[in-house]
Amino acid sequence: MDLLQTLIRQTLIRPDREENSQRAEVCKAANHLQVGEFQFLQLAYKEWHKDEMREELTNALFKSYMLHDEVPHWARHYGRRIIALYRKGELNERDPAYHRYDWDYGKKVPQGVIKFIGAATVLFLVIAGMLFIGHLTTGGKSTSVLPPYFTPEEIQPAKTHLEGS
Repeated sequence: MDLLQTLIRQTLIRPDREENSQRAEVCKAANHLQVGEFQFLQLAYKEWHKDEMREELTNALFKSYMLHDEVPHWARHYGRRIIALYRKGELNERDPAYHRYDWDYGKKVPQGVIKFIGAATVLFLVIAGMLFIGHLTTGGKSTSVLPPYFTPEEIQPAKTHLEGS
């Protein structure tokens, strides 16, 4: 049992160590596309059958693929195509067509940069305003820009008892 668990862990960490060569092909192609294996099967099904996978077929396929290592012929075909494109340098793994089942792929925070710049500007203006008001309250005679505000008279060196005699 320990050997089986070790093999499973090694396969999950390094899919290229997959025992089943057909499944290893699917894993490699899915890695090239940067998608999960089951998402790869969905893409392969859509490509081969020109239709989305039905839910009852999804459950049966998942069971046969994950538990019994049965790889459908259309998935192997699609995997070989993806690997061939990768080897020729023609694979664009960022193509949205490969990520249509990723609900968050390519979504950007709406106007995120503009909101950040606005918040940074407001923060800068508040800090600069507070420093300016602090400078005005000292009558413009402070010795520093940042608090504590001391006037030149307040920071005169103290006379020692030797200077007084």
